[in-house]
Amino acid sequence: MPADGRQLFLAARAELITAPDPYYRGIDADAALPHWITVRPLASTRPGGPHIADVAGGRGWLVYTFIRRHAEPQITVTDAFWA
Repeated sequence: MPADGRQLFLAARAELITAPDPYYRGIDADAALPHWITVRPLASTRPGGPHIADVAGGRGWLVYTFIRRHAEPQITVTDAFWA
């Protein structure tokens, strides 16, 4: 992956890790994210399941799941793509 894509993915992952609600539920729930990231459920029938974060206006994306833990929540990136 090119260095610019790698840096965007690392920045997007950092934004997702520090988010108060990584599922981004509700209208305009991802308004606190930088303008170059949008988040949506991977399947509309599973809003608590995997999500996709579009990066750089759709130039890349990453699929992640959120595991809610009391002590330490975890985000696992399962797939990434950069064009």
